[in-house]
Amino acid sequence: MIILQVNDVSKSYGAEPILKNIKLEVQKGERIALVGRNGAGKSTLLRMVTGELSHDTGHIMIPKDVQVGYLSQDAGLDSEKSIWNEMLSVFDHLRQMERRLRQMEEQMGDPVVLANEAEYSRVLKEYDELQVTFKDLGGYQYEADIRNVLHGFQFSEFDRETPVHTLSGGQKTRLALAKLLLTKPDLLILDEPTNHLDIKTLTWLEQYLQSYPGGILIVSHDRYFLDKIVTTVYEISRLRSARYVGNYSKYLELKAERFEQEMREFEKQQDQIAKLQDFVQRNIARASTTKRAQSRRKQLESIEVLDRPAGTEKSAYFSFDIDRQSGNDVLKLNNVSTGYSPNEPLFKPVNYHISRQDSVAIVGPNGIGKSTLLKAIRKELPLLTGDIQYGTNVKIGHYDQEQANLTSNKTLLKELWDDYPLKTENEIRSILGQFLFSGDDVQKYVNELSGGQKARLALAKLMMQKSNVLLLDEPTNHLDLDSKEVLENALINYPGTIIFVSHDRYFINRIATKVAELSKEGITGYLGDYDYYVEKKAEMKAREEIEKQESSTTGVSTSAPAPGSGKHAIDKESKKADRKRQRRIEEIESELEGLEEQAASYEEALCDPEVFQDYEKTADFQSKLDAVNVKIEQLMEEWEELQQ
Repeated sequence: MIILQVNDVSKSYGAEPILKNIKLEVQKGERIALVGRNGAGKSTLLRMVTGELSHDTGHIMIPKDVQVGYLSQDAGLDSEKSIWNEMLSVFDHLRQMERRLRQMEEQMGDPVVLANEAEYSRVLKEYDELQVTFKDLGGYQYEADIRNVLHGFQFSEFDRETPVHTLSGGQKTRLALAKLLLTKPDLLILDEPTNHLDIKTLTWLEQYLQSYPGGILIVSHDRYFLDKIVTTVYEISRLRSARYVGNYSKYLELKAERFEQEMREFEKQQDQIAKLQDFVQRNIARASTTKRAQSRRKQLESIEVLDRPAGTEKSAYFSFDIDRQSGNDVLKLNNVSTGYSPNEPLFKPVNYHISRQDSVAIVGPNGIGKSTLLKAIRKELPLLTGDIQYGTNVKIGHYDQEQANLTSNKTLLKELWDDYPLKTENEIRSILGQFLFSGDDVQKYVNELSGGQKARLALAKLMMQKSNVLLLDEPTNHLDLDSKEVLENALINYPGTIIFVSHDRYFINRIATKVAELSKEGITGYLGDYDYYVEKKAEMKAREEIEKQESSTTGVSTSAPAPGSGKHAIDKESKKADRKRQRRIEEIESELEGLEEQAASYEEALCDPEVFQDYEKTADFQSKLDAVNVKIEQLMEEWEELQQ
């Protein structure tokens, strides 16, 4: 079932076209990524789909019964309600049903109604019907759904009565996404949903969206996230859209293949045209061959000339260098703790050693103090305990995610030139050109720039410092996918030491040689990239589980039996576990029924001549069918385990 169709949609601002003849289609259950450079028009397209913006030409079709949920970039809740009541407001219709059910229960217990058999039967029938509807709409589990989503977005430790308006901007954005997910719209439209999310929350969101029953249309610059979630990618480039079946990594492969194929076809046609033109020029004037030359000329005129395939758009190009190398020991943190209150350090004292050419990713939950630790290292914040030893010739350059080191009332040219007055204007312009600022762009004021442009300008200033230690706080925020790749390559070839905070797992995998996990208990080091860190964490958790099981099996316990323990308590827990198991079995059976119907519809579609004669449609349906079959197999395995 098609839940969104965009046909030949165009949009211009004045005389400047933004989008031209855009085509896009979302099927129920399909997860689609919209990718492209910053400024390509992705957010504009989403706003046209949701009706926030008008389109100049074309059609956007959404069936009347399709519910659309939209989260714009950095949208946040601003409410006087408490966190819990704000989430409860999603289920007002169920709570009204619940109140009606309680009223009807009181009616059925009323002696007057009991005495009137006809009235009692009427109320009982209405009660049964309403109770079935209430159950089907999730009336018995909506509070559990709220708790699950709040836990996933790291609100479980908050008092549920906390007023929403007292939260930070990032927390309000997370809460807005949590509320949107609870509405469970048929079409979920998300514009940069991974902003303000730490790695733990990102992982939870990925798992949630992977099993989301509705359609998803998403804009994100998080490649790891896109690879986990999406099944189709639409690229917006040079005003137009192109469709690729698969996740983000598959899209990159298919895009390269498509370009090579189109280039081969273009070159083949150009060769054919050149030969025909040559034949016509050599033979048109000769009486014996003029008819053949005229025939070739007609052939030339009938050829539909292919446009030269557009290669990749212009990218930034830069590298980081150093004035001189530091010593082998770069930084030593000795019993260091820091924070904004003398009596409340953010974490216990940490000890950590960083050597030359290390690339250390600092990870941990939001609010734990990762950015604060970077500030302490660059001496912008005093230490509460301990000291930091800086190695020989250490020169620190830093990138601030808020771009606080940029002066808003300066032009781009002045922003760099004032810091490096001995350089010529041509040299400054050349450096800005490397970061895609050219011509009149260099006379723009900093406060006129977008987030991505400010990020590139801050990187230009960092490059010019030639520091041998880089402190980077969320360097990939605001950068599009192409700019991220350029930054990664520059950092991989950087001869100095890197210490960075990032929630971009793909970026961590490419850059990090070490991972330092910061928690309230201190810092734990891991030698390797993000995938290695996750693997080691899983091993440690599995080992802890085994040790717990072995401890309970041997019956070794140093504490006295808990009150209420004994046969009664064991029976109670056993019955509770049985009820939970039975509920899960029923849930799986219900889910399997829906998935099997879905699989049958895909198999039926694959037998349709209109589909199996079209390679792209066949691949699309086969991909969906494979995904459904994998899910069915996983659920069947879980069902068999529960039955046993």
